[in-house]
Amino acid sequence: MTVAVPPYVISQVAGSSLAILTLFVMLNTSIPICATVTQFFSPTTIPEAFTWEVIISFILMLAICGVATDSRAINELSGVTVGATVIVNVLLAGPITGASMNPARSIGPALVSMEFDCLWIYIVAPILGTTTATVIYSLVRLPLPENRL
Repeated sequence: MTVAVPPYVISQVAGSSLAILTLFVMLNTSIPICATVTQFFSPTTIPEAFTWEVIISFILMLAICGVATDSRAINELSGVTVGATVIVNVLLAGPITGASMNPARSIGPALVSMEFDCLWIYIVAPILGTTTATVIYSLVRLPLPENRL
């Protein structure tokens, strides 16, 4: 773990929490703050929600690796590609799980509303999905051994 990771995580969670608090103040409690909490409802089960979150996080990170970190990609379009990936993920998984794809996005509203039911899914699944995508992308990017005949 690098030195930059803990401050980055703290900043992400603080930003998410402050965004929800700002929304809460701006809406003057006209909308319950619990509506911002990432959650799933019946008939979706815990294994289904977990699997969906792993898959959409995997897809998002694979897109990010492919367009934002690869020198062969067209950098001018990387934002469009990542944004389109988020939109497709939200359209597919949003009605099922809320399509978090980012633990900080789920932790902030949970902290503000004090609603922690199944929060672990939205922490563990995106970390598993993004880590898996990064490892797979790194393996795919490895140079092939030269043919020595």
